[in-house]
Amino acid sequence: MDAWRRLLLAVVCGVAVASIYAAQPVLEPMGHDLGLPPELAGWIVSTSQFGYLAGLVLLVPLGDVVADRRRLIAVHLAITAVGMILTASASAAWVAFVGLAAAGVFAVVVQTTVAYAASVSLPAERGRNIGVVTSGVVVGILGARVVTGSLADVWGWRSVYAVLAVLSLGLAALVLAVLPSQGRPDEPTAGYRQAVTSLGGLFGQRLFLTRGLIAFFLFASFGTLWSGVSLPLAGTPWHLSESQIGLFGIVGLAGALGAARAGRWADAGRAAPVTGLALTLLILSWAAIAQLPWSLWLLIVGIVLLDFAVQAVHVSNQHLLTAAHPHRISSVIGSYMVFYSLGSALGAAATTATFSAHGWAGSSLLGAGFAACALIVWAADRRLPRRSENIRPKEAGARQAQAETEAADQAGHVVN
Repeated sequence: MDAWRRLLLAVVCGVAVASIYAAQPVLEPMGHDLGLPPELAGWIVSTSQFGYLAGLVLLVPLGDVVADRRRLIAVHLAITAVGMILTASASAAWVAFVGLAAAGVFAVVVQTTVAYAASVSLPAERGRNIGVVTSGVVVGILGARVVTGSLADVWGWRSVYAVLAVLSLGLAALVLAVLPSQGRPDEPTAGYRQAVTSLGGLFGQRLFLTRGLIAFFLFASFGTLWSGVSLPLAGTPWHLSESQIGLFGIVGLAGALGAARAGRWADAGRAAPVTGLALTLLILSWAAIAQLPWSLWLLIVGIVLLDFAVQAVHVSNQHLLTAAHPHRISSVIGSYMVFYSLGSALGAAATTATFSAHGWAGSSLLGAGFAACALIVWAADRRLPRRSENIRPKEAGARQAQAETEAADQAGHVVN
């Protein structure tokens, strides 16, 4: 895959995930304009998140059913645009909720896009391609905080969704025009019902469960920072404005984009040691982040380190799982991202409550604790006997079992 196609897929991921997080900086004016009481404004974000979870279960398996993932990506982008248009033009709260829910459901185009990148990649470059494409997700999450605030200040919150709609439609056209129409020719498709019902079987496989639990605690730590950091920055002694707080998202981008290199490390068979080192770095980053009440410079250092570590582990996880399940890439990524969603939600909910009770020191200990739990899961998996590496059924195909063996070997284990 050439650089321009990798960039296109990264932009698709960034725009899609931005449709979920775009409301965060504009909750107050958006809720007021739609007639929502302040205590219900949080449902604006929650609606997109619940839609996203539904899409992970119901839509992502389509990537293993539809032979041409390129067309599936384009259709999902187009329907996401419809949801954005509904939200931008909503005169009542329920219309906006319908638009946000639709956009959330079809924002799982992110997982279909990553699956497409993995399926058209040669094994030697799969990690690199996944790393670049996945970087678009972090750019979308962090960049949305900066861009949304700027657009809303000039043209109002509706302009944010109008711009996202235009971008989604333009990307849908580009995907159809630029990307190859077929995945790898040796990749068979399954029936939709079979693809959905088989998701549960993944949770009995050690490689998937281990990497999923690591992702759960990883993104709980990530959510603890990004859902809570605005509280101390807006208070004493800094008293920063919303636009100034949003600039810290740019700082996070530096670390996240630097971790695109993790894909190359995974291709070289170093996914497991990279995971352990990155999780250790994640814990250490919280020591710098905890200094926020006294130093913004140390906070910046901590943010760069945290986003680098999170992205490095995330890319390594996806590389191992897609290599282990070459015929179920969409399903395995969708199931893996359930851990991501639940972890992010836990971090977001826990950090505000912890900050209210114990201040930023408590939130920092919470974030470091989540990171430590992820490191413990990684270390425990490394120490368990190799014979228990995987408990998947015997009837699985020999070719898929061999792929899982190769992926697990990269993590320092042997399947079966």
